[in-house]
Amino acid sequence: MIVIVPLRAALGLAATMLMSSLAIEACAQDSSPWQRDDHSAVRLLAGSRSGAVLLGGIAFQLQPGWKTYWRTPGDSGVPPRFDFSKSENVEAVTVLWPAPMKFDDGAGGTSLGYKTQIVLPLRIVARNADKPVKLRAEISYAVCEKLCIPVEARAELAFTSVASTEDSALFAALDAVPKPANVGDSNPLTIRDVRRDGKSNVLVDIVAPDAREVSLFVEGPTPDWALPVPKLLEGGPPGVKRFGFELDGLPPGAKPEGAALKLTLVGGDRAYEFNVNLN
Repeated sequence: MIVIVPLRAALGLAATMLMSSLAIEACAQDSSPWQRDDHSAVRLLAGSRSGAVLLGGIAFQLQPGWKTYWRTPGDSGVPPRFDFSKSENVEAVTVLWPAPMKFDDGAGGTSLGYKTQIVLPLRIVARNADKPVKLRAEISYAVCEKLCIPVEARAELAFTSVASTEDSALFAALDAVPKPANVGDSNPLTIRDVRRDGKSNVLVDIVAPDAREVSLFVEGPTPDWALPVPKLLEGGPPGVKRFGFELDGLPPGAKPEGAALKLTLVGGDRAYEFNVNLN
């Protein structure tokens, strides 16, 4: 049977197919192919090309029950590591970290990281804003269920799109990164006070009237500080959630006096980052 298609309809169908093809091609240009292992996948995302500072991302997908880790993994775990040194026309890359979640590490401790899927935003500085940028990443991370499995992946991606199809995902990930704040700020979720309690304990008072669940994470001035995850204490002042942690896990020879600590406060859909010097 021969079907006769009117010329206008045929042209419309051809235009639709062309637009679909271009959309698929654009999507492919704005993300690298997934690099898969048995339990996870990782790829690079490229935001819109504009100026010398670009927004990109590293996207992870994790199978149900599996997790990967934050920059500070908690009581156990392995933080991801990234090498961008083989990139083209890239001066610097800064990895930004959305607020993590807590989970039982299976050994009586608490680990910090991500489940299901996560995008880590990248702030990329080009050497020359007028020349092509190609990001090459060597990615080392661990995926864990009951046991941890190391994963090594490589990905590369050129930044070419004036309007990237990944912009919405990248801006959503950027919005999940904790915002800078100062102790005593008037935010609805804030740290009111940080102080030593004796020689080996630190107390942190938090005001969080609208948040049912609040988490607090602490990092030392260098990655070799392995401070414990702060715990919510009973008996705090009215309207205040009091957390405490021990000054344990310091590197040999390090002293807590004057140490620059980074405190990450998470409650509901808000997250803030505080830099404090310990007295």
